[in-house]
Amino acid sequence: MKKLKIVCSLFLLFVTYVNAQVINVSEYGIKPGKDVALEVNELIASLKGQKGVTLFFPKGKYEFYPENAFEQYRAVTNHDNSLKRIAFPIFEFQDFTIDGNGSTFNFHGKICPVVIEGGKNTTLKNFKIDWEHSFVNELKVIENNSKENSFVVEVNNGKFGFEVKDNEILFNHYDWQDVIGQNIAFDPKTKSPIWSTKDYFLKSTHKSQIKKLNSKTAKFTNYTKVTPPVGTIFATYGPSPGGNRFAQAIHLANSKDSFIDNVTVYAAGGMALIAERCENITVHKFTVTSRDDRHFATRADATHFLGCKGVIKMENSLLEHMMDDGINVHGAYVKIEKYMGNNTFLCEISHVQQAGIIFSEPGDKVALLSRETVLPFYETVVTKTKILNEKRFLLTVANVPENIPSGPLSVENLTWNPDLYLANNTIRNNRARAALITTKGKVVVENNYFSSQMHGILIEGDNKAWYESGAVKDITIKNNTFENIGYGSGEGYPLYISPMFLPTQRLGAKKYHQNISIVNNTFKSFNGLFVHAKSVKGLYLKGNSITLSDDKYPIGSKLPSISLDYCEDVVIEKNKFKNFTWPLTIEQKKNSSKVKIKRNKGIKK
Repeated sequence: MKKLKIVCSLFLLFVTYVNAQVINVSEYGIKPGKDVALEVNELIASLKGQKGVTLFFPKGKYEFYPENAFEQYRAVTNHDNSLKRIAFPIFEFQDFTIDGNGSTFNFHGKICPVVIEGGKNTTLKNFKIDWEHSFVNELKVIENNSKENSFVVEVNNGKFGFEVKDNEILFNHYDWQDVIGQNIAFDPKTKSPIWSTKDYFLKSTHKSQIKKLNSKTAKFTNYTKVTPPVGTIFATYGPSPGGNRFAQAIHLANSKDSFIDNVTVYAAGGMALIAERCENITVHKFTVTSRDDRHFATRADATHFLGCKGVIKMENSLLEHMMDDGINVHGAYVKIEKYMGNNTFLCEISHVQQAGIIFSEPGDKVALLSRETVLPFYETVVTKTKILNEKRFLLTVANVPENIPSGPLSVENLTWNPDLYLANNTIRNNRARAALITTKGKVVVENNYFSSQMHGILIEGDNKAWYESGAVKDITIKNNTFENIGYGSGEGYPLYISPMFLPTQRLGAKKYHQNISIVNNTFKSFNGLFVHAKSVKGLYLKGNSITLSDDKYPIGSKLPSISLDYCEDVVIEKNKFKNFTWPLTIEQKKNSSKVKIKRNKGIKK
């Protein structure tokens, strides 16, 4: 039997090899230096139904404009749903590869480079994604006057320039204009968000004035709480939601076995990689960074995974200079509007930028939970999902509890929770966090380097704002380096573990998160903060080294180094805190239990 299986496997490999075809795109009029959007679209369309196809691009710089690109209305999670122009519409292909051979794919305007829908065994490798003009507007402070709270900026907006109308600056793009909207100030010396960046948030009030001085400079008066230092670089990227997440670089949807290898993303009008409802994703040598003549990369996260399953593996990647998180892995909490009877619930997608997600299909296991405590009270299986529109659907399940609670309820998909392996990556110099991890799968985070403006790794569960589920069950975080976490305000923890609550929500009888091990990591810290944990059962902190960094941020913090709130079964052992000039403390609230603290150095209860 074993020999028969081997023979069958070899035969399948042979058939795949024989049927595979490598297409040199130059033979189809696809050549560097010109707009090839139409030719690429026609070539892909001509290959429908074929398996084992590789599109090979001779090395060069290929241009893609939106006018002749494929168009389709797309609901893209954590982005703005709209009609999308797509350069590579890879729909329902099996064993399909794009090999860029080191090429640059250069995009213009509102166009989405790669969309993979319904793919099986799809590979993207050996190419760079860039835009002629960045989606992030850059302003460099070249003069300032603290007495009048004014500063002069040089606007890096390329050939498109900018305008000032009605006391508002408008940044010109391919065929639209951006207002300031979301923004953040960066320090050119550290190439990361400036210390106490909230003091430099650009906000117009009745006292604000802006004046265009020439084609490259403008003067801002009373736009910030504190006058920014000369050299400060502002990133502005439009309003959200609805205005700044419309052109992701790579979108994986409803696909299985996707591979991304040696791909670089220099810019995107959204995320570099967004994946939803996918099984098994391997990301290797993925780089998100800014081009040499820019300070910023994507408008949003480097990588983001919603409602996936199987294994997500990301290794040997560099993620930096993006306007949001490095990696985010989670599910979705969906609101139950009404019980309709007959085991059917009327449900509504909770967050506006999750509208259109495929929440469930027959056979998926789901949990009903209280929106008040964010804790599940019943598990069942989906028998039918009927989509009404992008926001609402009818969910029919095999069984319902005999007595359905009267309070506000949500539903969570338990089947689509991936394992995560995150190893040998660098995530740094970005706005927000390095990683958000809320998946019930097995998670291993090892040998990475993290340096982030806010928390380093955030393990939450959010049924109040972004509605990102779920409670973790098995996480190991080991042998990583965390450096100067929380430099945006000095209050960011390297590890922040807690469900997020509205004032109307509360802790329930059970703990939310379970089984988190944080062992043998190195922390170079200016504030002495280590772990904040709330509603965790099974927290293990052992063999970690936390050392005062002799760096560029104000040292010290009034917050406890380790904070425990409603935790159970906690071990804090053999952790070393070195060179801190103020007392570091462990804060253990009375609602925590079974806490063992032993053989730690440089910290006290």
